[in-house]
Amino acid sequence: MLYAIVATDVANSLEKRLAARPAHLERLNAMKAEGRIVLAGPMPAIDSIDPGTAGFTGSLIVAEFESLKDAQAWADADPYVAAGVYAGVVVKPFKQVLP
Repeated sequence: MLYAIVATDVANSLEKRLAARPAHLERLNAMKAEGRIVLAGPMPAIDSIDPGTAGFTGSLIVAEFESLKDAQAWADADPYVAAGVYAGVVVKPFKQVLP
C-alpha cells in the first residue's frame, strides 16, 4: 500500500539539511531502485524551484510499504530526523487516484 510521509522542517533548517542530504538521498534511491517511490521532494520556503538561502519548509514522500507501521519506522529512521531537520513527521495511508 502507498503511504504519504509529510515532514515539517524546524526554522532555519537549511544547514542541517545540506549536511544530512547525502544519507537521506541514499535511502530514497534504494527505495527508488526497488520501484517503491511514487514521488519525493522538498517544499521550498519561497515560490521558486531553487529557493537558495530561503531553504525549505518540509518534505513529501509517497512510497509503497507493507504497512503503516513499516512506513512510520522508515520515516522515524530518516537521517533528517536524526539531524534535527524535521520538527515533525506525519505518516498516513495514501490512495493514488491520478495518474
